[in-house]
Amino acid sequence: MPTMTTSESPAHSPPERVSWHLILRHDLPASLVVFLIAIPLSLGIAAASGAPLIAGLVAAVVGGVVAGTFGGSPLQVSGPAAGLTVVVAGLVAEFGWAATAAITCAAGVLQILLGITRIGRLALSLSPAVVHGMLAGIGITIAVQQLHVVLGGRAQSSLIANLAGLPAQLVAHHPGAVLVGVLTVLLLLLWPRLPKARIVPAPLVAVVVVTAVAAVFKVDVTRVELPNAPLQELIVPVLPDGGAVKIATAVLTVALVASVESLLSAVAVDKLHRGRRSNLDRELIGQGMANAVSGALGGMPVTGVIVRSSTNVAAGARTRASAVMHGVWIAVFVLAAGAMLELIPMAALAGVLLVTGLRLVQLAHIRTLLRHDELLVYVVTAAGVAVLGLAEGVLAGLALALARVLFRLARATVTATEEDGVWVVRIHGTLVFVGVASLVRTLRTIPVGVPVRVELQVDHLDHAAYEAIEDWRRGHLARGGSVELNRAAFRAALHGESARPRWLHPWQHGQLVLEPDQRISMLDGIREFEASADPIRPMLAKLAADGQRPTQLFITCADSRIVPNLITTTGPGDQFCVRNVGNLVPPYGSTSTSVAATIEYAVEVLGVASIVVCGHSHCGAAAAALDGVPDEGSALKNWLRHLEASVRRSAHVPDIADPVTGVKLSAADKLSVTNVAVQLENLRSFDCVQRAENEGRLELVGLWFDIGAAAARLVLDREPYLVRADEELATATTPADS
Repeated sequence: MPTMTTSESPAHSPPERVSWHLILRHDLPASLVVFLIAIPLSLGIAAASGAPLIAGLVAAVVGGVVAGTFGGSPLQVSGPAAGLTVVVAGLVAEFGWAATAAITCAAGVLQILLGITRIGRLALSLSPAVVHGMLAGIGITIAVQQLHVVLGGRAQSSLIANLAGLPAQLVAHHPGAVLVGVLTVLLLLLWPRLPKARIVPAPLVAVVVVTAVAAVFKVDVTRVELPNAPLQELIVPVLPDGGAVKIATAVLTVALVASVESLLSAVAVDKLHRGRRSNLDRELIGQGMANAVSGALGGMPVTGVIVRSSTNVAAGARTRASAVMHGVWIAVFVLAAGAMLELIPMAALAGVLLVTGLRLVQLAHIRTLLRHDELLVYVVTAAGVAVLGLAEGVLAGLALALARVLFRLARATVTATEEDGVWVVRIHGTLVFVGVASLVRTLRTIPVGVPVRVELQVDHLDHAAYEAIEDWRRGHLARGGSVELNRAAFRAALHGESARPRWLHPWQHGQLVLEPDQRISMLDGIREFEASADPIRPMLAKLAADGQRPTQLFITCADSRIVPNLITTTGPGDQFCVRNVGNLVPPYGSTSTSVAATIEYAVEVLGVASIVVCGHSHCGAAAAALDGVPDEGSALKNWLRHLEASVRRSAHVPDIADPVTGVKLSAADKLSVTNVAVQLENLRSFDCVQRAENEGRLELVGLWFDIGAAAARLVLDREPYLVRADEELATATTPADS
């Protein structure tokens, strides 16, 4: 079962677990795919940088083995990167290659120091719109660039140049390259649709099959080229000549650019998979170690590379073993089997990269960002990365995201209207000094001497706004008027405390139990809601007009202690919810048509991106299933028969312990955890669920809520069965493994 996580805390990373089954089944074939991609990319980047070709291969080997072993991003693949091409070319022109290698080594030491100071975690502050936009920009650049190679030509240095050169490339007839490229793309798209074919990664199949076809039919295409005597081309680093300031600047430039590119890539890779999240401080240290070793061996600077990393994820890698093995394969094959690698057509590798690049532009991300009004940041970042470059595009996206945040934080709505002889001033939002002028203009529209009531519903009020309201209040009172002002709300806003209506946060005050006369209490609550619902009326009106677009189907128990929106911090329009006794999903074809109809509607009509099955502790259904329901003819007895498979499974499951406290769960709680895994299996009995999951449009998530601890745990179908919701195991099971 896949799991959902947030980025883990660097200080509390769970230990990684080695599974030879996962390595042999997933990481080994994935490493071969990445290795096939890395060799031509490394050679091309070395040539473009003015470095010896062997320097690119050394960086690829060291990046895979050293950064792969010691870095904090398990699925990230490191090596020479296009983002450093201009920097390295400038250093080679100024200092020579041997001195550039020494600068690379020194930059690695600086990166280690930066990692030790824990500066890497700052990358987690990036807006998701910026990260996804960066991925999209890189994907577009890769796709257009590799389209030239598929057409039998050479990629240009920029997106604009590549687009401008496409017409000429189409006119130039290269049937061999086009045939190889098109066949590669078709295999990549069709192979995953074959039954049980996903056990072998499509990129590996495509490259092997196309290479064999090109060799058998002697297709005239450009193939991979390797140095004849690799070890003889190694260059020993020497200290650079020049002033200390010039050398220090060079070292700092390489260290910062390599660090930023690696951290951005790590954050982006985390968005592509559901495995263990990156420890960014450790990743920075691992990248520094790789650069120190690469420079010492005469290699190029190393960074985390999104092209190879995204290929690694797409090929099915599960642990860091894939990145390490890809470095080993490069070393072994370059030294022992270079002739075999030189059979691979460049157009085949370009086809793999073309599909990989296009898949980085995901419609699901675009829909989500559009719903949250962040699409502009995404578009600006993507366009900036594609047209200007990685650093420039990310900076443009960050600047726009920051400007939007400041605009929203500083925006307040001030209205003054007359209602039954009383002027009502309503202030919503965040009122700070930039909004004082608008506030004063509105207050001056109120006639002299009239009664005024000020309704303040703001998150924050700074001193400038406070003085403006106070000055107006004193002046209005002096001219014979009256002002009714909620002083408590006024002070709360001035001190940054919440001034929201009580119904928005009743839980923190313990207001969980209705009064003895429950009908009156409920009506009182409804009246209070309607009287103070102004903050969410615009949102609900928009939902009513636009229709619902939930991203998640949440299946949970009818237990009154489970509040899905509270657990998941979601609001209106976010969740499509099913509640029943025991959070059960009867298999397809059973008598429970209500649950089946909800699942089909959520997947096929609403297009939800995930289905969550949430069990909980102290579950009455689980206890009843173990103890037995005496009334044979009851509806409850008939319903709980759907728990029998979970009871049988639970009997063969070893004891389950809480991942934080280590306390062993009771028999009923163990059953409720096991039951979540069984219900996820039942979900896959629905054709619509299985089809959407196979196409990558849907993920299934198991969740278990400990009521007493107010803590959500992720459910696995193997030991340890429960993990913390803010951590993830490197060997996280996928639908194919379940």
